[in-house]
Amino acid sequence: MINFNIERVVAFLLEHKFLLSTLFIVMFFLVKALIIKVIKIKSKQSKRLKINMVNNIFTLLVIVLIFNIWSDEIQRFAFSIAAFIVAIVLATREFIQCIIGFIYVLTSRPFRIGDWIQVGKYYGEVHSNDWAKLTLLEVNKYDYQYTGKTLYVPNSQLITTVIKNLNFLKRYAMHHFTIVRDDSVNPFIFIDTLYEKADVYCAEFKEVAIRYNQLIENRLDISIAGPDPHIQVATSELGDTQVIFSVFCPTEKALEIEQKLTADFMRLWFENKLVDEKVSQSE
Repeated sequence: MINFNIERVVAFLLEHKFLLSTLFIVMFFLVKALIIKVIKIKSKQSKRLKINMVNNIFTLLVIVLIFNIWSDEIQRFAFSIAAFIVAIVLATREFIQCIIGFIYVLTSRPFRIGDWIQVGKYYGEVHSNDWAKLTLLEVNKYDYQYTGKTLYVPNSQLITTVIKNLNFLKRYAMHHFTIVRDDSVNPFIFIDTLYEKADVYCAEFKEVAIRYNQLIENRLDISIAGPDPHIQVATSELGDTQVIFSVFCPTEKALEIEQKLTADFMRLWFENKLVDEKVSQSE
């Protein structure tokens, strides 16, 4: 009797595919919500990575399930619109490219959840990635701080745009900044003092910076500048003096060190300018 009732229920659901599809979708979303809730409660690390994987897996399962349930109707529909296949492909070209881009990311793995990357002109931390888009938490490339903005990059751009993995910038960065002044003072007079100041500001993390610099070189199999500070003097197209600083430092201290070195430079520059002016007046 029970088997007969089960067979009748199954037959009823197979005859009413819309109801069957709705039941499966609701069930899948409930199970997914339960799994995500468990992950948030029990997982202490990589929550976003696990949640992103669960979302993508359940999305794939729903698509496969719906396709199987409606396979006969889809097949008949495909035959009925055979003359319009080219037009449909052209109309859904962007969506197809997004799917191809997602497959490309899964197979080549140019980045992971939590990495800092650059896609075209966009900088940010990878928050999640699904079939349609890549979600980035925007990072200001000049001060290495989160802007509070969320970027949604279509996956189609991932196969047509260069992807730069900037993950090592999350901890340390080769911070560059330039100070421009007129040519009334020769900066080489006090450049040694600036080097001493830079060494003092970098002393507290110098040993860690050396190890991290070596780690990056070994991982990338290249030589990079650092960890010692570097100061270069140049001139602009207008003849002004440019002093270019390069400091390998923790990203959270980059702006602080920049401000300190800028203050030192300004003080030394004005002191030497005042001395030059007094010498000129005495002559």
